[in-house]
Amino acid sequence: MSLHDHNILFFDGACGTNLQAKNLPDSIWDGYEGCTEILSVTAPEVIIGQHQEFLDAGSQLIETNTFGAARVVMSEYGLEHRVVELNQIAVENARKAIGDRTGCYIAGSVGPGTKLPSLGHITVDDLASSAHEQVHALVEAGVDCLIIETCQDLLQAKTVIITCLDVLESKGQDLPVMLSVTMERQGTMLVGSDIATVAATFEPYPLFSLGLNCATGPMDMESHIRYLSHNWDKRISCMPNQGLPEVIDGQTVYPLKPKEYAEHMKRFITVDGVSIVGGCCGTTPEHIRVMVETVKNCTVASREVCS
Repeated sequence: MSLHDHNILFFDGACGTNLQAKNLPDSIWDGYEGCTEILSVTAPEVIIGQHQEFLDAGSQLIETNTFGAARVVMSEYGLEHRVVELNQIAVENARKAIGDRTGCYIAGSVGPGTKLPSLGHITVDDLASSAHEQVHALVEAGVDCLIIETCQDLLQAKTVIITCLDVLESKGQDLPVMLSVTMERQGTMLVGSDIATVAATFEPYPLFSLGLNCATGPMDMESHIRYLSHNWDKRISCMPNQGLPEVIDGQTVYPLKPKEYAEHMKRFITVDGVSIVGGCCGTTPEHIRVMVETVKNCTVASREVCS
């Protein structure tokens, strides 16, 4: 299997919520509490171990621990001078986790940052500069693909996509670039764009896939996935949360059990033609294991895309 065939591709599950569940000691954060990316340096064995848990569960693509490892975010921790280091070490940790396994790949994770250009938080030039530094470091370190995820702003997503393509062109590389947007419960992205606008906006770009992740569980993604099924002619990805979070006894709890989660994902594959699946907030290695077992022999539904 390769990234370019038409079989189902299995991503991993949640990073942050699984790390939180490990109840890591305060000392491991080296004074940067809440900065997950620093753990690549201060506790590589934790990150490598978590990657291995998902690989053992059947994941073929593991995301680097770099969701926020861009200058825009790292400057909030005073770590902007370590952006290149954090991205490179995250890729090295992922490679160590894979070891001698075959058919497994490293996806360079690029998150949305904390400042959106459409809301005036940051200029497009500054965002592009921040993204360039991160993407260049990921590509230099040897990722197999790039995933721009949890996007809440079309302008942010376009800026980062163009930056990725520029970096790849400058290095003479042709890596898959995946885009995953986040649709809130009200049915649009944070800045108000619906899924039709998303699909139309990114249709001209040479993306490997377009899909959804985060914000909601699979139920609230159904209408968006159905739209992409009929209006997007490349691969579709779907990486939901483990349902909508609930607060029970002061703790955030995600309700969907692995089997229930897997059945939702099976429908996306066999009915809507989704061919890239994984999990976001709350999803554990067990969710991924059950999902892989449930859908690994399924046939991806054929799609008739509107012209």
